[in-house]
Amino acid sequence: MVSVTFETHIWGVGNNAGIVVPPEVVEELGAGKRAPVLVSVTGSGVDGYEYRNTIGSMGGQSMISFNAAVRKATGLGADDAVTVKLTVMEEPREVNVPADFAAALDAAGVRPFFDSLANSLQRFHIDNINGTKVEETRQRRIEAAVAKFAEGKKR
Repeated sequence: MVSVTFETHIWGVGNNAGIVVPPEVVEELGAGKRAPVLVSVTGSGVDGYEYRNTIGSMGGQSMISFNAAVRKATGLGADDAVTVKLTVMEEPREVNVPADFAAALDAAGVRPFFDSLANSLQRFHIDNINGTKVEETRQRRIEAAVAKFAEGKKR
C-alpha cells in the first residue's frame, strides 16, 4: 500500500473543518483525485488517530473532511498543526451489521437492498440503530429501516 506523510494545519471555516491535501501528495499516492484513504493524524496530545475517508474537492483544492466526530475524538480543530499520513485503501469498506439488524433484514428479504446501498448510507442506518440507549427505541429504528427498504427507499 502506498503511504505519504505531510505536515499541515487543519483548515476551518465556521463549523466546517478539513485537511487540505497538497497536489504533490495526491500525485504521489497515485490513486486518482478521489482516492479512498486511511488517515492517520498526529497532533497536540494525539498520536496516530486513524479514520477512513475519501479525498474530495472543495474550492479547487483536494481535501479530506475532519468532521465533528473526529474533532471530538482527537480534541483537534481549526488551525491546529498536525502530521498527516495518508495510506491508499485498496480493499472496499465494510460495515459491521449488528446481529439483530441483520436478522431483521434477512427475515424481511431486504438484505440485498441494504447491501446495495453506499457505505455511507449503510453506516447512517447502523449508527442510527446503535445510537439508542433504550431497547424499544432500537427495535423501532430497526423496524423503520426495514420498512423503508421494503418500499425501495434508501433513507
